[in-house]
Amino acid sequence: MKVLVSAATKHGATAEIAEAIAEVLTGRGFDVVVAPPESLSVIDDFDAAVLGSGVYFGHWLTAATDLVERSTAALRARPVWLFSSGPVGEPPKPAQNPVDVSAVVEATGAREHRLFGGRIARRTLSFSERAMVAALRVQEADSRDWAEIRGWASAIADSLDASR
Repeated sequence: MKVLVSAATKHGATAEIAEAIAEVLTGRGFDVVVAPPESLSVIDDFDAAVLGSGVYFGHWLTAATDLVERSTAALRARPVWLFSSGPVGEPPKPAQNPVDVSAVVEATGAREHRLFGGRIARRTLSFSERAMVAALRVQEADSRDWAEIRGWASAIADSLDASR
């Protein structure tokens, strides 16, 4: 079974989550292709898809939503899982409504959407991003829970195994 893992990322943290998911799926015997959404024109060659995006100001990055828009019919015809990467810190910021993916879930018919913590590395941020982080009083942090991410990927593999 051929599985696409694709994530829109601005500073690389979400791509690292996609790689971890791909490692688990590959380890379970799936033929996995990891590709950024902007590099994909069609997804017809895949039997399943795991799509993700970093979250900025409560929304997925344009590259991810563009992939969903141009591939809606194909995505609805196969199993799809979605993930977002965003909140950082303890307690997580932003705490309320960190992402709105309802339109993406509806368009893809996704089986599940999972929200994972994100990473803030000030050295990678633009001036405006540093200003926003400062205004929200967010400290530099890596809030990604690798055990949770790998566990979720393993649950996806279990679901795909059941459909073989």
